[in-house]
Amino acid sequence: MTYREAYVKGCRMLEGHLTENVETDAWLLLSAACGIDRNFYYMHMNERMGAEAEGAYEGFLKRRAGRVPLQYITGEQEFMGLKFHVSPHVLIPRQDTEILVEEALKRIRPGMDVLDLCTGSGCIIISMKKYQGQIRAAACDNSPQALAVARENAALNGVSVQFLEGDLFRPVEGMFDAIVSNPPYIPTGELAGLMPEVRDFEPRSALDGDADGLIFYRRIVNDAKNHLKPGGFLLFEIGCDQGKDVSELMWQAGYQDRNVIKDLAGLDRVVAGVLPQ
Repeated sequence: MTYREAYVKGCRMLEGHLTENVETDAWLLLSAACGIDRNFYYMHMNERMGAEAEGAYEGFLKRRAGRVPLQYITGEQEFMGLKFHVSPHVLIPRQDTEILVEEALKRIRPGMDVLDLCTGSGCIIISMKKYQGQIRAAACDNSPQALAVARENAALNGVSVQFLEGDLFRPVEGMFDAIVSNPPYIPTGELAGLMPEVRDFEPRSALDGDADGLIFYRRIVNDAKNHLKPGGFLLFEIGCDQGKDVSELMWQAGYQDRNVIKDLAGLDRVVAGVLPQ
């Protein structure tokens, strides 16, 4: 079949399985299967595809129709204008998380030491290091598979990050000017109601925040005081209904200058606080 016929077939195939982004997903899968961009497509849309590309596209469509996330099929996702490799061992970077990076970049300065907890793909700390190259960057995760992806992404984006394997602060030594984290924060009872792409394919350990979704915030808020320099920043990504609770946890632990930052949709997305001098 021609490239155009393949694209039309892809749209029709996905229409019966997806409720949105059908045309976009069909195109991105065609682009990935064939290694083409839109300029090539429009210049060659009536030419026949090779058998290998046609087979690859067919396989991609079947996986997407089965609700496998697009990014796990193509193996990549853009974040903060950078390319990141992803696999089922890590959460797919999301635009909402860019708010956390942007807020952190407003606060950090050259020469600062920055730690990222629950780093996953590494998108947060790698983006910070890419756009503020004079920081000393470290990141921790308890998944060796996730850390392998993060190291690959650091190399892909040409930055140096110290990656540590272990449970939150357990492998961490030294003191930091800023600690950032996008921890698991979905209450266990809400996991079953997530979209199939998230519920069935993204790593549960990176989603499940225990009964109330706050277990990792409690642990990090308390333990971060032993790793933050006086005047150091603590910044979290949060669920849209967790701003008050996380801010309260930080208040109880003695953090100052707490504020809740909203995302582009006007929903609470980041909580920041400062360890007293």
